[in-house]
Amino acid sequence: MAGFTAADVKKLREMSGAGMMDAKKALEETGGDLEAAVDALRAKGLAAVQKKSSRTAAEGLVGVAVEGTKGVAVEVNSETDFVAKNEQFQDFVRKTTSVALGVDGDDIEALKGAAYPDGGTVTDKLTNNVATIGENQQVRRMKTVSVEQGAIVPYMHNAAAPNLGKIGVLVALESDASADVLEPLGKQLAMHIAAAFPQALDADGLDADLIARERKIAAEKAAESGKPAEVQEKMVDGAIKKFAKENALLSQVFVMDNKTPIADVVAAAGKEAGTTITLKDYVRFQLGEGIEKEESDFAAEVAAAVKG
Repeated sequence: MAGFTAADVKKLREMSGAGMMDAKKALEETGGDLEAAVDALRAKGLAAVQKKSSRTAAEGLVGVAVEGTKGVAVEVNSETDFVAKNEQFQDFVRKTTSVALGVDGDDIEALKGAAYPDGGTVTDKLTNNVATIGENQQVRRMKTVSVEQGAIVPYMHNAAAPNLGKIGVLVALESDASADVLEPLGKQLAMHIAAAFPQALDADGLDADLIARERKIAAEKAAESGKPAEVQEKMVDGAIKKFAKENALLSQVFVMDNKTPIADVVAAAGKEAGTTITLKDYVRFQLGEGIEKEESDFAAEVAAAVKG
C-alpha cells in the first residue's frame, strides 16, 4: 500500500465507521492522510455509519429462500418499519438470504463475509446501505434446514414482498412422498408454527434454562398451596410436563382443528400417502424477537424529527 499501511486502514475504519474497501479507497485518494480521508468519507456520507450503528435496529424484514432440499431464513434489522418498505433494503434482504443458502451451518459472520452478488461482501453492501439509507441496519441471524429426500416448505406471514415479511417459517419434511402431498402438508404445518410459536421440535429440544425458569415458577406456585412437600413436587412435575406439551411442536394441538397433536397430523398424512413422512425440523423467525428497544433510541428519534 503506497503512502499508508493496513494499520492505517484499520484506524480509519475505527474513526469513521466506514467499510474496509471504502476506507482503503479514501486513503488512496488522499495519499494516506487520515484526517483528509475522514473528510472524504464524510463528503460521501460514509463516515456516519459508526454513529448510526449505536442505535437499536428492531424493525426490518425476515427473508426465506429454498433451493432443492435446503432452506434458510435470515433476519435483517433496521431502525424503522419505513426502511423495511424501501426497495433498496428489500433487495438487500432478498439477495443476502439467497447468499445464505451457500453458507455452511448458521455462521452469521461467514454470511457477512460472503461475496455479495453486486460485488464486495455482504458487509460492504450493508455498510453502503447504512450510509445511503440513513439508518442503522444489522444482519442479525440465520438458520438453515435440510433433508436428504423430501421438501422444505416456506411460508411468510404478513408478507411485505415475495418471501419477505414479519414472520418467516420453513418446514423440513423427510419423505419419498410426492411434492403434491408434502407441499400442502408443509404449508398447513407452517401456518400452525407461525400462529402457535413452538419453542422446539420436541420436549427434549426445549432450552434447559427455559425449563429451569418454568420449574422455579411452578415451585413458587406449589409452595403457596401449603400442601405437603411430596405433593408440591408432583405439582411441579405436572406443570413442567404441561409446559413441554404446549411448547414442543410435535405435541402441540393443531390450530386448524384444535384437537389433534401435530405428530398425529403428520402420521395421518403419511398413512394416507402410503409412506412415511417425518417432520425433521423447522424454522420460525419473528422480526425483532428478543430485541429490546432502549428509551434513548426513542428520544433520539424524537429529537431528529424535531430538527427536521
